[in-house]
Amino acid sequence: MWSLAWPWALLALPLPFILRKLVPESPSLQDAGLRVPSLSLFEVLSGRPDREQMLTWRFWVAAVAWILLVVAAARPERIGDELDIPVAGRNLMLAVDLSGSMDQKDFEVGNRRVDRLSATKEVASDFIRRREGDRIGLILFGERAYLQVPLTLDRKTVEVLLREAFIGLAGEKTAIGDAITLAVKRIHDQEGDASEQVLVLLTDGANTAGEIDPLKAAQLAQQVGLRVYTIGIGAEQMEVSSLIGGRRNINPSADLDEETLTAIAELTGGRYFRAKDTAALQDIYRLVDELEPVDEPEAGFRPVKSYYYYPLGGALALAGLLCLVSLLQSATLRRVGRVQTDAG
Repeated sequence: MWSLAWPWALLALPLPFILRKLVPESPSLQDAGLRVPSLSLFEVLSGRPDREQMLTWRFWVAAVAWILLVVAAARPERIGDELDIPVAGRNLMLAVDLSGSMDQKDFEVGNRRVDRLSATKEVASDFIRRREGDRIGLILFGERAYLQVPLTLDRKTVEVLLREAFIGLAGEKTAIGDAITLAVKRIHDQEGDASEQVLVLLTDGANTAGEIDPLKAAQLAQQVGLRVYTIGIGAEQMEVSSLIGGRRNINPSADLDEETLTAIAELTGGRYFRAKDTAALQDIYRLVDELEPVDEPEAGFRPVKSYYYYPLGGALALAGLLCLVSLLQSATLRRVGRVQTDAG
């Protein structure tokens, strides 16, 4: 849809005609005299009646230039289709365990057995893609906690760097407390207008490294309003080969500290989830989506693009043409004058 930003500027269209009527003509010189060798020069300079002059091409070119200039002053613009405006979302940190126990192959993805980290990458990547409008950060932790991606709206980068992570990158042990503390620091230091601060922490073990106790870290999270959702990952039963032959069942998640993970979640206003297989892990991330829904974008914004420079450019081009013609005519008259003078 086309419109004018300043339509009142069109009131200036009749201004030249008004000025022509109001401003008196310059007085004619009665006593001036000029001696010339020939009258042929005056044939070139002789004026025409006003009505005839109004109909010359110069008048119409000047009129079109003036119209274009006034239209440019009115600022023509094109209003686009209505767009959705993403609202300010959450500050959402993902903390993923890369300790050695994440190498346990007790999950399935696409009918093939994979380790816990591979299953986490698949499910968490879908979760990241759904969080439009949220600032997402990524913490990888093992024996130490590292900020892999600071809070950003670039969800693609977060997904790529999550997929590039590998087991043992941060050490073989598990520093849950350090991971929470790092999330608290990064979210607390983050400038922005997000009213919700969320940490989703996934691990398959207990806190065996780091300098901060997990519950102390949870208290820090509570103080800054960081809500922590903890996920304990790992199957409860797995069939393995026995040393004496045959097969036996074991619990590959015997080291999982569910009590501490539950306490962390409850202390910060979050929830603890247990992911025993890939389907359960997918359900957990979908449930987190429901508990922390993505804010709906606001409708009503229409992009506006201004096109004033087109009529402005046309007006300047026509004005330049008139100036060029005047200069050429002046040069022609000077040449004629010199010729007539030499002839006289």
